[in-house]
Amino acid sequence: MQQLVTIFGGSGFVGRYIARRMAKAGWRVRVAVRRPNEAHFVRMYGSVGQVEPLFANIRDDASVEAALMGADAVVNCVGILAEAGKNRFDTIQAEGAERIARIAAARGIGRMVQISAIGADAGSASDYARTKAEGEAAVLRHMPEAVILRPSIVFGPEDEFFNRFAGMARLAPMLPVVGPNTRFQPVYVDDVAAAAEVALKGRAAPGIYELGGPETASFRELMQVMLREIRRRALIVPVPFFAAKVMGWGFDLLQKVSFGLFHNSVLTLDQVRNLARDNVVTGNHPGFEALGLEPVAMELVLEDYLWRFRPSGQYAEIKESARNLRT
Repeated sequence: MQQLVTIFGGSGFVGRYIARRMAKAGWRVRVAVRRPNEAHFVRMYGSVGQVEPLFANIRDDASVEAALMGADAVVNCVGILAEAGKNRFDTIQAEGAERIARIAAARGIGRMVQISAIGADAGSASDYARTKAEGEAAVLRHMPEAVILRPSIVFGPEDEFFNRFAGMARLAPMLPVVGPNTRFQPVYVDDVAAAAEVALKGRAAPGIYELGGPETASFRELMQVMLREIRRRALIVPVPFFAAKVMGWGFDLLQKVSFGLFHNSVLTLDQVRNLARDNVVTGNHPGFEALGLEPVAMELVLEDYLWRFRPSGQYAEIKESARNLRT
């Protein structure tokens, strides 16, 4: 009999890769999301009826109960980068994670994977980092055998990091960067999904795993890598933290006074606080090696999806080859 996994946020950036891997592994996959009508693409990851989107709201017990009915394992990929409306850091990343773990434990579900983040810290000044840590603690309180995955910044075709800045570089001659010296350890999204698959199959010891890619680079260096990939030039302009805090506060205030009509997707004060800290593995927890996995280098993947930001798009390499032949 096929095993069933419920993936909360299974149509999101990380969740869809986990869903695809579990479907390929022969599991039935239930993709629990707030807008199932926008998640029909996940059906294509498996055979007919193997992958099904289902409505679920992690702020509601009954909704979570229904999504977990009959499940053998559960993954929580739900998280937010900025608050908006009813989606608050506390309700989503702390209370939501606790609700899933509590109900999963009550139903006797044996395996849970919680997608967290490097930098999760209950004492952090950042609400994002603090609630990530509170969510981890709540999960382990209800399900001590759970596996917590803490990735560094995640990249891939649907990411909101390299795609965002590449889009900016296509339109403007300058790239404003908050925390240019802050270090990151970018990790490929499918490598995070592979780690979740190992855990769901019972091949990982319970506990926290820090997931970082093979390269460590500063924010400025990552922008330089991106610019090389898209064959463009742009001036990288460091934004001082004091100025970034003022900007973040101002955009947050604008969202508040506009009653949400303006959604702050530019820069929040909480994001500025996060950018003040390095986002790399600490060595205090096991990583990919303990899971038997080897992460992919980012430069092997970036060209596969950043080509569309090049001046000649998909024809850039052909033109470069022709130019070399002429010389």
